[in-house]
Amino acid sequence: MSPHAPRIRIGIDTGGTFTDIVAFDESTGTLTTTKTPSTPSNPADGFINGIDKVLDMLGDSVSAEHISAVSHGTTVATNQLLEGKLDRLGFITTEGYEFVLEIARQAVPDGYGNSYFWVKPERIVPADLVKTVSGRLDFEGGEVRPFDETQAREVAQWFKDQDVMTLGVNLLHSYANPAHEQKMREILTEIHPEATVSLSSEVLREYREYERSMTTLVDAAVKPKVSNYVRNIHERLDTYTGVAEGSALPFYIMKSNGGVLSAEEVVHQPITTVLSGPAAGALGAGLIAQEAGFDKVLTCDGGGTSTDVTVVIDGEPALTTEGTVGVYPSKIPMIDVVTVGAGGGSIAWTTPEGQLKVGPQSAGADPGPICYGNGGTEPTITDAHVFLGRIPPHLLGGEIPLDVDAAKSGIDEIAKRLGLSAEKAATGILEISAWNQANALRQISVQRGLDVRDFMLTTFGGSGSLLACTLVDVLDLAGVVVPDNPGNVSAFGLLTVDVKNDYVQTNVSRDDRLDIAEVADLFAGLTDRAATALDGEGFPASAHQFDRSVDLRYFGQAFEVRVPAPSGPITRDWADEVTRAFHAEHRQLYGYDFADKDDQFVEWVNLRVSGIGPITRPETRHIESAAGAPPLDERAKTSNRPVCFDAADGFVDTPVFWRESLLNGDEIAGPAIIEEFGSTAPLHPGFTARIDGAANIIITRTTGQEDSK
Repeated sequence: MSPHAPRIRIGIDTGGTFTDIVAFDESTGTLTTTKTPSTPSNPADGFINGIDKVLDMLGDSVSAEHISAVSHGTTVATNQLLEGKLDRLGFITTEGYEFVLEIARQAVPDGYGNSYFWVKPERIVPADLVKTVSGRLDFEGGEVRPFDETQAREVAQWFKDQDVMTLGVNLLHSYANPAHEQKMREILTEIHPEATVSLSSEVLREYREYERSMTTLVDAAVKPKVSNYVRNIHERLDTYTGVAEGSALPFYIMKSNGGVLSAEEVVHQPITTVLSGPAAGALGAGLIAQEAGFDKVLTCDGGGTSTDVTVVIDGEPALTTEGTVGVYPSKIPMIDVVTVGAGGGSIAWTTPEGQLKVGPQSAGADPGPICYGNGGTEPTITDAHVFLGRIPPHLLGGEIPLDVDAAKSGIDEIAKRLGLSAEKAATGILEISAWNQANALRQISVQRGLDVRDFMLTTFGGSGSLLACTLVDVLDLAGVVVPDNPGNVSAFGLLTVDVKNDYVQTNVSRDDRLDIAEVADLFAGLTDRAATALDGEGFPASAHQFDRSVDLRYFGQAFEVRVPAPSGPITRDWADEVTRAFHAEHRQLYGYDFADKDDQFVEWVNLRVSGIGPITRPETRHIESAAGAPPLDERAKTSNRPVCFDAADGFVDTPVFWRESLLNGDEIAGPAIIEEFGSTAPLHPGFTARIDGAANIIITRTTGQEDSK
């Protein structure tokens, strides 16, 4: 292929309703975006359809041979965990620890003021599928009792006889020494070779037996389905029309930590994909908002089934190792995302007492909302928007017509049950949905000591911008940033992220007794592992980047605070810099520190290294100035239509603008509707929209609110 030929990187995000596609031409810097309906029965079909569609849009000069990489955000693991559809799992642990899953933790999840009302979820592995093996290591990895190979063989044979094909192995203190777990896998490979096995020393080399057990079991649980899904797509890509025989398209999967990893490696660590799709959206939205001049951002990714929210400061989404997916805790590094069942397909329903509820049940992509005309019978958020005129009677620029009359009949039915007008019922549905989203946004901001009045809201996804103005009113936000092509921000985010792998090693020591040489050796080992992974991903050593961090706590505390560790030689001065950063972060989080207390000690707990392979990022698109252009109404206004923003005011004649025709500096006063190919932004009365140089829509309240830029 000519060195001047196009080099196309494609990002594909599969959602519950639509599959979003963005193609980036590295040779010209141009972006091409589109959408195609998702195919829930076989998501690979929608994936391949998306590649077909975007290549057709790029023209005859571009074909499959010009694709340099495909990056994918998947919800396969997420959906499996949220729905609880797990195959039979077996658990192998150290003798005497068979009830580690049942004992779990004493903590009650947030939202339950009294533990009396909380019911502990069913354990991920029933007690009769837990087996133990004798043998014991101490916390430093020294062998206290030898591993009982005879008992291990009996356990392996028992699981084979019971036809349990998925197994998690967590032996005590294996984070310090994996030898016993590795021997267990050798025996399983010999006796039960068909079994899928996850070892805790490979999934999470970190102490705390319960969290490590759960993380390992979640990894094992999702491994078969994720592996089959990735393998299916990989095979389809390898035989894709136009790909040279014997060659393979580089295929990457988005990870929960904000990086991507080759599909070949992901099948060995599938738990790293549990927040694959939401992570890409948060990164893409954070980058766009930062380039627009906003450093404090809440992101709101509205899809067909759910809405994902997170906080981004200085372009970096918040990370956590205390996350959960459904009822399952997962201690791997992941972007701190809160998900609420409030998407375009969320169903509105009434309780026997006559209360209106919205979600979390969703009509999904099939049959979808009533207005889709595919057999849906229950009114959804999308039906309410269509009935109120806030979205057009079609989606994707006319590709998917919507039945407004059918939507109205569904709203009329629920309004009759509530004893309300259709307008009041529809606006009530949207108000409940907005409050559901607002509560999720409060959870990641107000509950963590952040003042939402300082934050802009970045809305994206097909339905993300529909309630933007309502959320500003509810939360008293600074304003809203609606990125260019908001429906494709998650797919765009896939093209902005580096290859990234995380490694951790527990090493508990008081700061005043810290063995600097040992810390240096452990960091060197973690860095070597990261470098080896980057070599395998095809990055030259000169391109390798490494981020170090440490988890610390005050002696006697139960949980740690993570702080970045500087690069350079590891010395006592280096360690002192880390502890000073810990004191400062502890004060920021909790309002106090013990930096000046001689009787309070700092304890080092976990050492972490992230290996990063950088990629070429797309540049932001810039649009022309409105100065000297034809008047806004002549250039961008497409029509007027009746829209209801407030049930008390009824339907009002509202101008509709086509976003592609808007230019830098344009201002639109509400009420108005701004439409584009994959999304719609209703502008309520009392709000103003300004278009910036990167084609973002900046929405602020007309009075009482200043632009926080």
